[in-house]
Amino acid sequence: MKKPEAYTLSIGVLAVADTWLTGTLLPVPVWVTFIAWASFFVLGGGRAGFVKSVASNLTGLVIASLTLLCIATTSGSAFAVAVLVGIGSAAMVQASKLKLLDVLPAIVWGFASTVGTNVATGKAITTAGIGNPALVAAAALVTGAAFGFVSEVVGEALAFRREHRLG
Repeated sequence: MKKPEAYTLSIGVLAVADTWLTGTLLPVPVWVTFIAWASFFVLGGGRAGFVKSVASNLTGLVIASLTLLCIATTSGSAFAVAVLVGIGSAAMVQASKLKLLDVLPAIVWGFASTVGTNVATGKAITTAGIGNPALVAAAALVTGAAFGFVSEVVGEALAFRREHRLG
C-alpha cells in the first residue's frame, strides 16, 4: 500500500477509536486530542516528535493554568483579562527559546486547548479533583500525542515498499 493510503487507513481507523474513546470511557474533549495529534506530526513525529509535542503542549497548559489562576484573582474586567493573557503570551514566547520548546505554535496549542477546556467544561481552574480543566486538558493532550505516535507506527507498517533490484 502506498504511504498516503496507509496513513489514510491508519488515521481514519484511529480517529474512530479516539472519538469513541473520548465519547464513552475517557471524558476529555476530542478536539483537544486532535490538536495534540496534529502537533505530534507538525513536530516531526517519531519518539522525538512525541516528546517535543507533549513538552510543548504541556508547557502551554501550565502557562494557561497560571494565567487562569491570575485571572481568578481579579475582578474579571476585560482589561485585566487582556493584560494577563498578554503576559501569558509573552511567557510562551520566552519558553520557546528552549530547544525542546522551540516551535511556538505547539505551546500556543496547549494554552488554547486549556482555555478552551476551561470554557467548555464550565469549571474553574481552581476546581479540585480529576474534573479540573487543566487535568482534563493534560489527559487529552497526552492522549492525542499517543494517537499520533500509534497512527504513524501503523501507517508505516502498512506502507508498501518496493525493492529495487539491479540487473
